[in-house]
Amino acid sequence: MTLQMPSAGLLLVHRLVRVCTGSQRHVRHRDSLVKLTKSRSGIRTCLTGSVKHNEKESEDSDPSGPSTRLTPGQALPGRRRHLSPLERISSLLPQDDLSPEVMQLREQNQEGAEDNSNTLASLTHCPQEQSGHPETAPREDGSDDHHASGAAAEPNPSERCSLASLPGEKMLVSGELLVAEYYKKGFVEFRKMFNLQTGSRLHSSWGFIPHDDMVGQPAGRFLKSTLGVPFLIRRASLEDYVLYMRRGPAIAYPKDANAMQLMMDVTEGDSVLESGSGSGAMSLFLSRAVGSKGSVLSVEVREDHHKRAVTNYKRWRTSWSLRRGEEWPDNVQFHIADLCTASSLLAGQAFHAVALDLVNPHLVLPTVIPHLYPGAVCAIYLANITQVIDLLEGLRCMQLPLLCEHIIEVPVRHWLVAPAMQKNGQFCTRKPPPLDEEHSEEEEAVTNETDKEELTPDGRPAFGIVPYIARPHPVQLSHTAFLVKLRKCGQ
Repeated sequence: MTLQMPSAGLLLVHRLVRVCTGSQRHVRHRDSLVKLTKSRSGIRTCLTGSVKHNEKESEDSDPSGPSTRLTPGQALPGRRRHLSPLERISSLLPQDDLSPEVMQLREQNQEGAEDNSNTLASLTHCPQEQSGHPETAPREDGSDDHHASGAAAEPNPSERCSLASLPGEKMLVSGELLVAEYYKKGFVEFRKMFNLQTGSRLHSSWGFIPHDDMVGQPAGRFLKSTLGVPFLIRRASLEDYVLYMRRGPAIAYPKDANAMQLMMDVTEGDSVLESGSGSGAMSLFLSRAVGSKGSVLSVEVREDHHKRAVTNYKRWRTSWSLRRGEEWPDNVQFHIADLCTASSLLAGQAFHAVALDLVNPHLVLPTVIPHLYPGAVCAIYLANITQVIDLLEGLRCMQLPLLCEHIIEVPVRHWLVAPAMQKNGQFCTRKPPPLDEEHSEEEEAVTNETDKEELTPDGRPAFGIVPYIARPHPVQLSHTAFLVKLRKCGQ
């Protein structure tokens, strides 16, 4: 059907077309318009393809799947654009009345539309790995295997937890020293150190655990007893061993032993003298400090204490070799002697530091100090303040080249810090302060909505919502000892 137009209007249109197409500036604008049109069409086409692809993935309930081919009516809104005045006028004119420049512009627009439609089809039918999604291989029976492939690509959380052990990790073996702990409401209710042996059992008031169930397991795992109570099974540290090993006399507690090592500044390769082996606690800490290149000379006057110290030292070395696969350095020499009359034992030896745990340490100082390097430290462990006074009085009377730098006590205060719990076992949450009665109902509604939003996916309160209680532990470690630091100085 030919569109009828007045001759005057048709003549005016022809003149406008000739004037516009004859201008060089219009040609440049026209080319820019064509490029802009193509780019905008490409962007819309990509967006349309992406939207259609997402719609395809979301419709998993349809077994046949939605059609990936778009109809012209569906593709038209995604490619619709505004027409320029020249395109609007040229679309109303018959093709025979158009100039060659306008015909060329119309052909370019048609080619761009065809390219866009081809691009849209390629985006719609493109493989899923190109669009950022894993490719789903169809099953032989023709059913959709999307969920199966997704489950295979993402491992089960339980499988991730049971991955291979870390490089160099050792499993529990018979003969090791272990510690079993039972936690009740976040605090230790039961703790016991034991030697792992085949055929034995770990007994407690909450049931027992066979030792055979622990052999071959990694350290730091919870194992359930016969009554279903979980126990944490871990390797004993040197601190655990010192606190729970069999003892004769009182031990030097780890907090005091560490402070004495800092006083003496013991490092690897040093030679240290210890008087008063006791149960062997200080000997073990000094042995680790000096390493394989150093040495410790431990002297004890009582034979029963000497045997206990040697037994505890050997037991720890045996457990260490099993858990690490290497020997603990055999760098401690235990002797039964009295330093007051055992000057021959120290003949020809020199020490970087001295540790004394005696009732009357000032009696052995004249024998020990000549074998101590100038500027070195003698750390003394004393149980009560009267011993400290006797020591200082002895130093004053004997006029030894020693300077008392300080006398300290090492207190340790344990605290209980835990989230506040209700009687029903739920966590307490922070409550806002009360407001006026007019705003109470609105505030309550807002609070309820906020409480719902401030929950983690597992139903627990979010970070910063639960208040905490903090107070000193009801069972505290009392006074253990006074530590005196003496430094050898020149006359």
